[in-house]
Amino acid sequence: MPQDDWDAEASRDIARSAPGKPPAGFFGAVPDAEPRAGHRAGKEGSTREVEDEAAEDEEELEEIEVVPVRRQLALAIAVFAGLLGLGIILGAQTSAPDSRVPYAIVLFGIQLLFLLAWTMALRPPAAGATAGVCVAVALVADYQAVTSASPGLAPLIYVALGGFVAALIGQLFRAEDRARVGDSWRTTLVIVLGVVAYAIPAVLTRQPLGTQTMMLAAAAAGVALLVARLTDSIFPRPRIAPQVPRGATGVVLGAMLGTLGAAALGSVLVLPFTPAKGAVIGLIAAVVANLVDLAVNFGEAGRTLAGDAPTFWVSRHMQGPLGAFALVAPVTYALTHWYMS
Repeated sequence: MPQDDWDAEASRDIARSAPGKPPAGFFGAVPDAEPRAGHRAGKEGSTREVEDEAAEDEEELEEIEVVPVRRQLALAIAVFAGLLGLGIILGAQTSAPDSRVPYAIVLFGIQLLFLLAWTMALRPPAAGATAGVCVAVALVADYQAVTSASPGLAPLIYVALGGFVAALIGQLFRAEDRARVGDSWRTTLVIVLGVVAYAIPAVLTRQPLGTQTMMLAAAAAGVALLVARLTDSIFPRPRIAPQVPRGATGVVLGAMLGTLGAAALGSVLVLPFTPAKGAVIGLIAAVVANLVDLAVNFGEAGRTLAGDAPTFWVSRHMQGPLGAFALVAPVTYALTHWYMS
């Protein structure tokens, strides 16, 4: 309540000295001084920062280069994948108890191609020494696959482990190679296992149901890769990624036709093969082959984005089909023993 001795002039002085207090009258009728101006400047600065960030994001989106699909190259890879699958099938079908050495020679040639492509792509330390060890590993694995008393995976596993250790020892002599061993041992292991995996078809030809299962899986994988690459040369849509020259239509269509082809082969083989079992084997083999092929494409795109030197073009384009059949071989062995037996 106002007092009788209240000083009006003192009240006005107190109102003027209150910090952040708006002046008398309507709110905002009198423009604020320095604090309001600073606040406006801060808001304008933050707005400009947001606009700059949005512009930078748009520039980054514009910098993403869409890699064109080279139709003739896709056609060449399709032919190579088809021939690779056909060679594995014919070799398995023509091998006999006393005539498995020719099939082992064919597989050794494929192992050399795999070694060339994957060594040049992954670039392990001491690449020359690693490649030399892998050549010896391939010879020993093929010999064990053809001549071992009990055909199975155990001898090949021992060969792979010994080759892996020998490759690591060969990478320890030079200082620059020794510094990379801790980061690249997985790369070396992939190369050694891939080389040994191509000896598994020779092992399967010596086991009941192995030849027929290998034929189904190789046919499904070959058809899947062939159709996928052929479709990419005609209709590479929709793109899986801007940096990867592959289309989703080809991948899906290849898996479907590969499964269908394996089901058709299963219908003409004797029991216990049936169209349903052929379709299951074909689906698994086709999906595995397509996934490995796509993984190779994504890996190459990642190396390009990282600024690494590109792989030699021949090995770069052979890497996908070779890696696909290398993984299909152990998957086929597992299907033979856990699904068909």
